[in-house]
Amino acid sequence: MRVAVTGTPGTGKTTAADLLADRLAREADLPALEVIHLNEVLEREGLYTEVDADRESKVADLEGLAEWLDGREDVVIESHLAHHFPADRIVVLRCAPEPLETRLRERGETDAKARENAESEALDVILAEAVEEHGLESVYEIDTTDRDPEAVADALEAVVTGDREPSAGEVDFVGYLT
Repeated sequence: MRVAVTGTPGTGKTTAADLLADRLAREADLPALEVIHLNEVLEREGLYTEVDADRESKVADLEGLAEWLDGREDVVIESHLAHHFPADRIVVLRCAPEPLETRLRERGETDAKARENAESEALDVILAEAVEEHGLESVYEIDTTDRDPEAVADALEAVVTGDREPSAGEVDFVGYLT
C-alpha cells in the first residue's frame, strides 16, 4: 500500500507523519509502512532542477523523484508534492488560511510567501490537483485548523487502517479571498 500525505506548506504534514511513523513502529496491529519525507529525499539526492530565487525554493525534479520512488511499496510519502505520485490513498491536510499564514511567518517565511500559500489553500489548489490526478474515491481531506497534532495523527491513522471514508470537498476556505 502507498499513502500520500500532502497539503499546502504549514498544514502539519511532517508533524502528523512523524507521529504516525512512531505509531507504526510500536503498534503491532498497524500496517508496517515506512514514512518517507520526500522533501528530505529531494535535498539529499539533489532531485531538483533549479532554484527559484523569487520564491527562495528549489524546483523539484518530479521525474527524478518518481524514479527514486519506483518500486517502493508499503510507504507513506509525505510532502506538498506527494499527490503527484502513484498512491492508493491521498490525504490532503488543510488549514484555514489566516492561521496558516501565521504559522508560516512564525517559521520564517516571508510575508509574500506566507500570503501566496494562504491564497493557494483558500483556492483548494492541492486538493484540486489530488482529485484530478487520483479521483474522489482516493482522496481524504483532514482539516488541521483546530486539531492538535495527535488528533491529526489519529485521523491519518484512520485513513491508513481503512477506518475512514474518502472525504474530498468537505473543507471550504474560499471566504478568505473576499
